[in-house]
Amino acid sequence: MIAPGLHLSQFKILIVRATLVQIGLQSDAAINLLTGTALVESEIHFLRQMGGPALGLWQMEPATHDDCWRTFLNAQPALAQSIRFVAGRKTPEVGLLITNLAYACAMARVKYLRAPDPLPAASDAAAMSAYHKKFYNTPLGASDPVRNAPYFKQAIDA
Repeated sequence: MIAPGLHLSQFKILIVRATLVQIGLQSDAAINLLTGTALVESEIHFLRQMGGPALGLWQMEPATHDDCWRTFLNAQPALAQSIRFVAGRKTPEVGLLITNLAYACAMARVKYLRAPDPLPAASDAAAMSAYHKKFYNTPLGASDPVRNAPYFKQAIDA
């Protein structure tokens, strides 16, 4: 028997919104995008990628995690400090993507923050799915923006 995932509305409000408020990067678009991303990446219940290296509900690869710190967060001291506070550690390690939901959410938001394009409209599931494919999953990844748009619609409606 497969254990059910987290309650979507509670996840959106208590994890995603609360985390994004805490790190000062909240908006309706960001909240919906991060909720939808977790739905697409892990169905909000897989903590480790099946057959791959990605970790946490947002399925971030260790190399991506480390690159976010090395090439972005270390040049953003105020944001880095907020992320460290969420992590509860001076030097957050990649394993926290599994054990600390708020940290994993914050790091997924950092990955999107690095994208050159603005976030899509908060109510546009198709645009969010395409944005996810382009800036989170990458063009070579297995994500399908058409197939995944309903997940973003579910996130918007939660």
